[in-house]
Amino acid sequence: MGKIYPSLSEEHKSAIDQAKGELRAFITEKQCAPLVLRLAFHSAGTFDVNTKTGGPFGTMKLKSEQNHGPNVGLDTAIELLEPIKQKFPLVSYGDFYMMAGIVAVESTGGPQITFNPGRTVCAFQCRLNQKTG
Repeated sequence: MGKIYPSLSEEHKSAIDQAKGELRAFITEKQCAPLVLRLAFHSAGTFDVNTKTGGPFGTMKLKSEQNHGPNVGLDTAIELLEPIKQKFPLVSYGDFYMMAGIVAVESTGGPQITFNPGRTVCAFQCRLNQKTG
């Protein structure tokens, strides 16, 4: 059985499409695809295979994640993207960062990547609770 993704309202789907368009224009204009892709990669890289916790749930916006050694410098990407994110409150940070990474790949000539929205934000404490409870 395949993964089941949450149902989204038409308003939420529209926000996703609009955000994707703004990201494409911004990433192309600023030529920041490598930095944005690094943000998405490191966001997804918080997944812990042993506990099956973490992953791309928007935790990179937290200073505790940004200050982790391999993530140093990603605050620049977060600051660049934040004005766009603020326009789309229905889009979670997890979805936004993953979508930005996908747009970065596509805008540099990479393949079109399927995006499945519906991530919720799960802060560090949430991940800690998953590991212990």
